[in-house]
Amino acid sequence: MLIEGRVQGVWFRGWTVERATACALSGWVRNRSDGSVEALFSGQPETVQAMIEACRIGPPAARVSRLSVEPADAPAGPGFHQRPTV
Repeated sequence: MLIEGRVQGVWFRGWTVERATACALSGWVRNRSDGSVEALFSGQPETVQAMIEACRIGPPAARVSRLSVEPADAPAGPGFHQRPTV
């Protein structure tokens, strides 16, 4: 998933890690050098969908202008983590 708008410097990654962990999702989130945030969620389909919908809004200081979702074949691995910026 790619999240665009005012999504860096507003605690989007930390918020995502907290929510995804609370929902028992696996995956990762990271900033991208173009100013967007990228995330991979793995878990029960309804829980993943709820997380995607939550990311449309994000934390209070965020302003999401665009959210692109694509299925991924890559395994997420155990737990939910913040990855380095790419």
